Amino acid sequence: MNRENEALLVGRVAKGDRAAFAQLLQTHQQPLIRYARRMLSESSGADDIVQETFIRLWTRAGSFNSSSARLTTWLHNIAHNLCIDSFRRNARLSFTDEEVAMEVSDVGPDSQFEATEKSDQVRGALQKLPERQRSALLMCHYQGLSNREAANILDVSVDALESLLARARRRLKEELLSNDES
Repeated sequence: MNRENEALLVGRVAKGDRAAFAQLLQTHQQPLIRYARRMLSESSGADDIVQETFIRLWTRAGSFNSSSARLTTWLHNIAHNLCIDSFRRNARLSFTDEEVAMEVSDVGPDSQFEATEKSDQVRGALQKLPERQRSALLMCHYQGLSNREAANILDVSVDALESLLARARRRLKEELLSNDES
């Protein structure tokens, strides 16, 4: 869906149009669920985050400015802030075995044990990253957001985001290499 159509739908949502809301829900719900699940590592908490994100779309559609951000960026920003709030409340941010296994799954069925072991190492390394580095990596790598979109969500410059990503990748590499040496 292009930016213009989304802006029209959001405008209709602001006027209480349930059909427009349903259309936006259908388009954006699954990517937001995947993002929230990766951030929180629990389905029920992630589902709550996405539900609250769409409640805010319904109640705050009039504040959306299509000239300053794409709708997906605006919704991810809301979901991100809700995830961080949840993280701070629960003092954790983790990844499920399935999600990490997907990252190391270029192996055949004979290597399941090795893949599981590697996914444990990757998950552990990801959890050791500082919150902002983890968030940047999730948005750009897992969610496929552009650097500009992720920077807007994190309220940093694109240069600062790229620095976060570089530090995150470097720390992941160092952590994984130190695991291999032990």
